Amino acid sequence: MSRGDVIVIGAGHNGLACALLLARGGRKVVVLERRDRIGGIAASEEFHPGYHSAGLFAEANRVLPTTLARLGLEAHGLRVRPERPGILALGSGGKGIFIDPSTGLRAGSSTSSAAVSQRDADAYPRFRAALDRYAEILKSFLSEPALDLVKVESNGPLDMLRRAWRVRRLGKSEMLELLRLPAMSVADLLSEWFETDLLKAALALPAISGTWLGPRSPSTALNYLLWEATAGPGVAGGGPALVAALEKAARAAGVEIRTSATVERVSVVDGSVRGVVLAGGEEIAAATVAAACDPKQALLSLLEPGTIPYRLERSIQGFRTRGTTAQVLLALTAPPRFAARPDGAVELARTGAHLDDLERAFDAVKYRRMSEKPILEIHVPSVATPGLAPAGGAVVSVLVHFAPYELEGGWNDALRECLGDQVVAMLEGHNPGLAKSVAARQVLTPADLAARYALPQGHPHHGEHSLDQWLVRPTPECGRYATPVPGLFLCSSGVHPGGGLTCGPGTLAADAILAS
Repeated sequence: MSRGDVIVIGAGHNGLACALLLARGGRKVVVLERRDRIGGIAASEEFHPGYHSAGLFAEANRVLPTTLARLGLEAHGLRVRPERPGILALGSGGKGIFIDPSTGLRAGSSTSSAAVSQRDADAYPRFRAALDRYAEILKSFLSEPALDLVKVESNGPLDMLRRAWRVRRLGKSEMLELLRLPAMSVADLLSEWFETDLLKAALALPAISGTWLGPRSPSTALNYLLWEATAGPGVAGGGPALVAALEKAARAAGVEIRTSATVERVSVVDGSVRGVVLAGGEEIAAATVAAACDPKQALLSLLEPGTIPYRLERSIQGFRTRGTTAQVLLALTAPPRFAARPDGAVELARTGAHLDDLERAFDAVKYRRMSEKPILEIHVPSVATPGLAPAGGAVVSVLVHFAPYELEGGWNDALRECLGDQVVAMLEGHNPGLAKSVAARQVLTPADLAARYALPQGHPHHGEHSLDQWLVRPTPECGRYATPVPGLFLCSSGVHPGGGLTCGPGTLAADAILAS
């Protein structure tokens, strides 16, 4: 039987971040990864000879500067991009709007000069300025543990006062505005600022990406604000570069990383953690286990029945993880050229000409159907990282919203190919000739994502982003990383501050473990 101080289950970005900080804190750490490679959803994989993906999320622009500073990854080769990439909003008839977070709005091409109203062009800088003011406050909340809603007294009056003062410093008018927004729909929020349908649809997508919500659903404005709070320039090389730097830093700190090591059970003796048992029977002893897998797997699958209280078991079962995202990877022999921006390289584009398009796409999943016109989030990671494709080629990663995990009748090869055909046809409408340049494609339905990455119901965030699941994530009993089982902690996207390539859950969980 081997031994360590802490075992981390899962070598994704959160597991590696947690392991790194624990090792720097003097703990002997072993990371166990069930796959033959590390990185989880941020891992790069060759899906056609010479063509590599950049992971599920092709951009890694949500790691907060404070988190990067704590991890110290620049010493291990990580570089921050100079600026945040712009977004091409794709409308009908070859029209589009290029949204530059720094310089504002402009038409995608000379054929679409009327796509942006003057009123919206003038309003956008003010909108960005307001978001930036709110983002500073929200970043501070996302970079520290959530409030303990079970043991309220443990939060401390000074901590509560400090958090309240951040909001009060906005001034009465803006403080009331910020307090008004979270319960709103993103459609209502954007309609207060803008009148151009295509612009509103493009801006709204992050608020509903990976959710079971439409743009007119309450609390989607909160999703949008939190996404904007963490969206920055990103790191050069995306998720794979982030993972590579985390691995180098973790190994340098003394972390042992084992791949093809599937944890079958967390050992609990006399009510406390004693280690883990791997598939095949190998036992590794440790007084602390940090689960970077999703909360349902950690608490319902890896523990013996009856280990946790029945009430907690029911709460975890009720934690919503309904996956609605698929991925289509395209290997192209030539870079895409969108009709709305023929003379410029496009790194990020979104479809949906109207908020109603997003709402209708969401409507289909309520009835376990695939949308007839899904919303596409199109990433071309080979623009910033040319090495992902051979010379002259390109890699396109398309996140497809909404594709239900619980599709009526289930997913099969025929439906998988149908989804791929649908995506290519939609892209062809914005990029005539693209279909002829497709050398290969890989279609990953939510069921495929669940199997490949051990995502609950294929959900990339380990749990839906909604108002109730932001306030307590995943449950009040586990909202601050520790669980009712002494020695067992959660450090995945299923805990605060949520999903995406942020490394936030991993770093904050490490703090909780070191303080225990």
